[in-house]
Amino acid sequence: MESKRSSFTGKLGFVLAAAGSAVGLGNIWRFPYLAAKYGGGIFLLVYIALSVTFGFSLMIAEIALGRKTKLSAIRAYGSLDKRFSFVGILCSLVPVIILPYYSVIGGWVMKYMFGFITGKTAEMAQDTYFNSYLGITVEPILWFLLFIGITALIVLLGVEKGVEKISKIMMPILIGLIVFIVAYTLITMDGAWDGVVYYLKPDFSKFSLMTVVAAMGQLFYSMSLAMGIMITFGSYMKKEINIEKSVKQIEVFDTGVAFLAGLMIIPAVFAFSGGNEAALGQGPGLMFVTLPKIFDAMPGGSFIGAAFFVMVLFAALTSSISLMETVVSIFMDKLKIGRKVSILVVLGGSLLLGVVSSLGYSAWADVKVLGMQFLDFFDFFSNSLLMPIVALATVIFVGFILKPKAIIEEVELLEPFKFKKLFTAVIRFVAPVCILIILVSSILTAFGIVSI
Repeated sequence: MESKRSSFTGKLGFVLAAAGSAVGLGNIWRFPYLAAKYGGGIFLLVYIALSVTFGFSLMIAEIALGRKTKLSAIRAYGSLDKRFSFVGILCSLVPVIILPYYSVIGGWVMKYMFGFITGKTAEMAQDTYFNSYLGITVEPILWFLLFIGITALIVLLGVEKGVEKISKIMMPILIGLIVFIVAYTLITMDGAWDGVVYYLKPDFSKFSLMTVVAAMGQLFYSMSLAMGIMITFGSYMKKEINIEKSVKQIEVFDTGVAFLAGLMIIPAVFAFSGGNEAALGQGPGLMFVTLPKIFDAMPGGSFIGAAFFVMVLFAALTSSISLMETVVSIFMDKLKIGRKVSILVVLGGSLLLGVVSSLGYSAWADVKVLGMQFLDFFDFFSNSLLMPIVALATVIFVGFILKPKAIIEEVELLEPFKFKKLFTAVIRFVAPVCILIILVSSILTAFGIVSI
């Protein structure tokens, strides 16, 4: 067992690692299609407003909890109040469930990246290619094993040499690739600038309560809240690092990448489809079906497609690394075992659930849970149920049991907390209402009663 808890070397390492966790597949495909669906510019304004209030306050609370206790999520809550130990258990379940199926999707990304690099652009642009690939039993599992194997190797190196170092390398490259693809698309595709106008111009006729709900939901998942990640990263954070300033910088990274992802995808799809809004609302199909068609049609599409999926792979890896590091930290804290043994335990469980998730589209396609494929069920259970419940319990714990003062004191170790009044108001009164709305809307959406 490590005698001393690992830590980030400094502020830059912490911010890039936390931002890498927040910047994942959800930013690349989910944000663009929600922005397109809910009025472009008006969705952006709502998202930014929620980011600097709701998201800011929850991230402050989680990071401060981690640094205050120097523990992962499974023990952090109970160390401050034993009655809330159950929240640590629920919070720890989230990354345990997400990591395997997220790595399966990461394997899909690697497959497509390899396909574009090897010149199979036209083949992957066919309508039936993606579903046919999912229906194969062995190959998706092999790509999944490669993806999670790379993730495990990086986590094995530890916080400083693994998580922090790879984040410092991947994040600048990821942002550089996004900017390059945005510029190339706008220059080479006819009609792309009309898509920019469609993306940025506020459409107030599309504003509704669902605009706010959709923005809240995206923000909630995008910022890696209620997964134990920010608590774990906070436990690795040195006392001399300013929490408030770090959170602001993480938000700039997260929101900036989401914005650029929209600028990268919406104009391209808009131009390719002739302004057909339905082409933007395909969820995962947007990345694995529609975009390969666009790359096949544009000049130099094989190169741009390869660059795109390299960028998506980096985004997926930075998130999977954070997920695995969180689960590894949980096992280390709870079972009092070393990093290597903990990684082996985590890998074993992840391989089992990951293979089940992959086979749910092929050999076990007829076996469903609540009418959902295994991967879809794991996603629903973790994202739509556990995460809002954990977040609600967290704001109740911080707002009324531990009290905001305890968090404010941790934030103010170096400098005054400039937005402590906002933090207190959001945690005690705004966040509980917002999270209840997210929880209810997620359940209603999952059962087809409403659509987000």
